[in-house]
Amino acid sequence: MSIVVAGSINVDVFLDVTALPKPNETIIGKAMRQAIGGKGLNQAVACARLGATTHMIAAVGDDALAPQATGFLTANGVLIDHVKALAGATTGLANILVAEDGQNMIVVTPGANGLLSRDDIDAADSSIATASALIVQLEVPIPTVRHALERARAHGVMTVLNPAPVDPAAMALMPLADLVTPNETELMKLTGIPDLSDASLIAGLNALMVAGAKQALVTLGSEGCAALIAGNLVRLPAFRVKAVDATGAGDIFNGALVTRLVAGDDPVTALRYASAASALSVTVPSANACPTPAQVAELMAQQP
Repeated sequence: MSIVVAGSINVDVFLDVTALPKPNETIIGKAMRQAIGGKGLNQAVACARLGATTHMIAAVGDDALAPQATGFLTANGVLIDHVKALAGATTGLANILVAEDGQNMIVVTPGANGLLSRDDIDAADSSIATASALIVQLEVPIPTVRHALERARAHGVMTVLNPAPVDPAAMALMPLADLVTPNETELMKLTGIPDLSDASLIAGLNALMVAGAKQALVTLGSEGCAALIAGNLVRLPAFRVKAVDATGAGDIFNGALVTRLVAGDDPVTALRYASAASALSVTVPSANACPTPAQVAELMAQQP
């Protein structure tokens, strides 16, 4: 069982401040934290931690941040033979100011993420060909995402599209997706549904499938998740936990879901497992908080 994740790698620098600065204002920060992230990296780490042999296709720069990112992947069991270091490029970087009232300001510099190319996908073709699934997101160029989906389709490999951050161009990728996994905001923006009622969710998920996706689901934050299964809307409630930090929870959901699907779980069982993994991830203050399989099993037993 192997999974290939093609996507982004970021180094996230969090600066805690009393209040966000005004234009041209200099302020003194309270603390600095650093984490390794990016949607692609988060999903790859989730797959690896939860038991799948995981390859990542990505790009980093030739700066001091690159070894931190690749070292984090290796430490978490992700194979980095297709993570390319680009001369003269910077590793993806997110600078995040976080105020005491929860407000934030974020500046993302894509760096090498914006340079991931079709050639990089082709260089990993042998790994894609032997994989059980390919997962992609939209933090790298959409033409590169399309090419990755096309190569996986050519090899008969299951394709999973997480259309985040949301981009209307994602609708053109639906015919290449065996499964599409937006969150509620992304589903509303992609399909124009006005709310999250059952009727609207059915309409939105159907719209993705009419556009070409074979299967569609939506994550709903504290309201759980929903999917169209055999033409019927199935809602699964969220697990009850004390939330501390929801950063990366959707990425962990996606990694856990695909890991269980390729392991042979039926859709509802895989959705419930992914919901449990995602719920556990929000109980600790980190974007890279994917639990272990034992922790997921324990929570599922506690809340049957």
